[in-house]
Amino acid sequence: MRHATVVVIGGGQAGLSAAHHLHRRGFASALTDPGAERTFVVLDAESGPGGAWRHRWESLRMETVNGIFDLPGLAKPDLDPAEPSRTAIPRYFADFERTFAPPILRPVEVLAVSRADDDPAGDLLVETSAGIWRTRVVLNATGTWTNPVLPHYPGTETFAGRQLHTRDYVAAEELAGHRVAIVGGGISALQLLEEISRVATTFWYTRREPFFRDGGFDPEVEGREIIAKVVADVEAGRPTGSVVSYTGLAWTPYAVAARERGALARRPMFTAIEPTGVREADGTLTEVDTILWATGFKGAIAHLDPLGLRNERGGITLTGTQVAGEPRVHLLGFGPSQSTVGANRAGRAAVTAVSRYLARAESPISPPPPPSAPPPPAPVPASARG
Repeated sequence: MRHATVVVIGGGQAGLSAAHHLHRRGFASALTDPGAERTFVVLDAESGPGGAWRHRWESLRMETVNGIFDLPGLAKPDLDPAEPSRTAIPRYFADFERTFAPPILRPVEVLAVSRADDDPAGDLLVETSAGIWRTRVVLNATGTWTNPVLPHYPGTETFAGRQLHTRDYVAAEELAGHRVAIVGGGISALQLLEEISRVATTFWYTRREPFFRDGGFDPEVEGREIIAKVVADVEAGRPTGSVVSYTGLAWTPYAVAARERGALARRPMFTAIEPTGVREADGTLTEVDTILWATGFKGAIAHLDPLGLRNERGGITLTGTQVAGEPRVHLLGFGPSQSTVGANRAGRAAVTAVSRYLARAESPISPPPPPSAPPPPAPVPASARG
């Protein structure tokens, strides 16, 4: 059993942001100064810096990555647009860790978080692959990469070809000459459709007709409106949708290239999977060698299930980054903070809220003021004296 005032779960953008702001608030390392008044530790399941960026597909270059916001206190260096994101961003994260030396333990997998007792202000227990931590507060920054969405269709288990998810994809060359069904209507699906269609025969399936917005994207206006919609969902306890469900798709260079090559021909979702292919909505069979599920991710938060944070709709109600009614748990990189700039801001906001929570919890209860002395009796007028 080890102790820390705050346990940060996850060492990606949100986790490093939280670590930076905890250090600035005076929290000491639970690894090197465990006897300090307030301590923290970061538990990361990865074997090195970079979070989920370590696993992006080889062809995802910096020029096609949506904007990467600077980590707090350390601006990004100039990055080669042609460099794979899976090497460029982890190198930047490693520079941050060398500069600020946050107390990170890795690789450590968090298995479960539970309450130590029934006290609503008591401690939490963080069970990991390397032992148990007892803590006052958990800042969860585990992202989504380890929780891919894999829809099930009739006959899925009978397919004789290969099935893979976005997280399993490496490069188009491994699918050269194949007939590939690409499922999904998000940004990653479009990127993969464009590059795979250069070397393979592709078939693009989505549940809904994709919506492409015209013109550019104004982050100051439209960005605020989109964030407001996501915030409204999490504050109401509604499960949030994908990023594209809020933003629509943009006519990026890769989307335009796919359209010009005729690859951007969307089909309605197939109704079943058979050993040699997929059964189309019109009843015909399309033979394919590979099904690529570019169907996105959900928050990787199964380890929080013992806390019973989900409501009957499967959502988690948040106030800012804090789980509503549970001030000991904050979700970073979740809901409205599922972006690099959002993760940064979530780290700062969560640490501010945690500092206030701990200050209230640790302040002595002031004794009630003594009862006021009764006022002196009013003088009796002379005319009323006996």
